[in-house]
Amino acid sequence: MANGMEAPLWLGLVQRALVFLRIHTLFYSVVKFLDATLRSWGITNWLPAWCPTSQCKLEEAEERMLQLIQSKFSKQFVNISSDNKLWTLVFNDGVERKTPLVLLHGFGGGVGLWAMNLDALSQQRPVYALDLLGFGQSSRPHFSTDAQEAETQFVESIEEWREKLGLESVILLGHNLGGYLATAYSLKYPSRVKHLILVEPWGFPECPEAGEQDRPFPVWIKVLGAILSPFNPLAGLRLAGPLGPGLVQIVRPDFKKKYSAMFNDSTVPEYIYHLNVQSPSGETAFKNMTISYGWAKRPMLQRIGLIHCDIPITVIYGSRSSIDGHSGNSIKEMRPNSHVELIAIRGAGHYVFADQPEDFNHRVLHVCETVS
Repeated sequence: MANGMEAPLWLGLVQRALVFLRIHTLFYSVVKFLDATLRSWGITNWLPAWCPTSQCKLEEAEERMLQLIQSKFSKQFVNISSDNKLWTLVFNDGVERKTPLVLLHGFGGGVGLWAMNLDALSQQRPVYALDLLGFGQSSRPHFSTDAQEAETQFVESIEEWREKLGLESVILLGHNLGGYLATAYSLKYPSRVKHLILVEPWGFPECPEAGEQDRPFPVWIKVLGAILSPFNPLAGLRLAGPLGPGLVQIVRPDFKKKYSAMFNDSTVPEYIYHLNVQSPSGETAFKNMTISYGWAKRPMLQRIGLIHCDIPITVIYGSRSSIDGHSGNSIKEMRPNSHVELIAIRGAGHYVFADQPEDFNHRVLHVCETVS
């Protein structure tokens, strides 16, 4: 889709699970009735029993995702304000005092999805991968319903995290939602960013007016959009309860294929499932930051021209992605006196780092070589 949301989980749900959507609506009615009944009995925390998940199962799933990594690394919770914590992987810390590379995952993701990149990227400098606030093993607090305030909560959590770790400045790489937040962070804290790397970033173009789209949405997508609008993007996984783990493998079989060089079992879909059936904190924040069909309420192209001209930007796309590639060209046009490089990775879709990991790692390392 033109808004940069090609192939995240919620879009795969819309495109590939029409039959399930009918079940989804039925589940919602049943679960809503069940929830009201149980609450009338004083039972308010029944969802964990409905979904076969837990914090321990998420930890175990992540351990399996990271088990083949050869490099030594540490894991820790970094405490920030309001008793929140950000789950963090640290590679090569203190070995070479080069500017560290910080990885921000996309919507519905977590640190485990970088499994095919962390070894290569951490050979020359420190690398930090964190679960964004509201996602993965990080705290899942209440976010503001206001899009700007929710964005600020994300950005401030990253800044507090940086400060707690004592990182003077970073190379900031963000995929999907992580790219949007990396850009928002660079706008507010330009002195902390040596290079901004945007990987298939979400939320840059504006939602086109009716009639402006090259290919208008089919009627069935509009109908489904209306049906799903009251729900969080991944509500279907939670409402499916015990059917959820199988549902991930049905609607997103490509994830298993992407990581087939590392795993030949259900490790990846199980990790994705446990990531996204916990409390939908960051997911709700994301929904509040969007309008119809996943477009951003506060499109980043309206602001990216304000990023300090000294911050180089590299934009990485997959050649097979249906993301709006014009955003990269727009960034370049809006920053005529700044370094902007566009990289298209052949044979890759939206999840560039998993589709073509060797090429992706090589390109990112080449960018990092330009930063001391």
